[in-house]
This record gives sequence, C-alpha cells and structure tokens, in this order.
Amino acid sequence: MGLSIWHLLVVLAIALVIFGTKKLRDFGGDLGGAIKNFKSSVKDEDAEQDPAPVPKGQGKIAKQPGKPIEGKVTAKHTSRQKKKA
Repeated sequence: MGLSIWHLLVVLAIALVIFGTKKLRDFGGDLGGAIKNFKSSVKDEDAEQDPAPVPKGQGKIAKQPGKPIEGKVTAKHTSRQKKKA
C-alpha cells in the first residue's frame, strides 16, 4: 500500500490551506538554497581531497603505487648506461 498521486495531491491541498502559498513559496526557496549550498560545499571538499592531476598517458598506473607494471622491455639501455657511452 503505497502513496498514490491522489494522496499526494490531498496532502498538498491541506498544506496550502494551513500555510498559504507565500509561506510555501518561501519554504521552497529556502530549501532550494540549502540544497545548492550543500552541493557546492561537497564539491569544494572533493576538490580539496583530490590529489594532483595525473600527467596524460599515465592513467591508472600512477594512481596505484606498489603494483608491478607488466609489459615488454623495448629498450635495453638505461639512462645510466647512455651517459657512460
């Protein structure tokens, strides 16, 4: 047994009679402002917690330290060996 559209309309009509349209409009504006402020504060907090942006091309590898990187070795010389030669 859920709420149908008719139940909601009756509740809305009773609220209009009790509070009037001006108070309900003010309440709706206050509620909308509170939701907007909440969303902006959550967005600001998430921006503060995010680490520095990952350089393009590194993707998930940079975000998962300690995991081995699998793949082929394409060059046999390391940077140390190139300096000696």
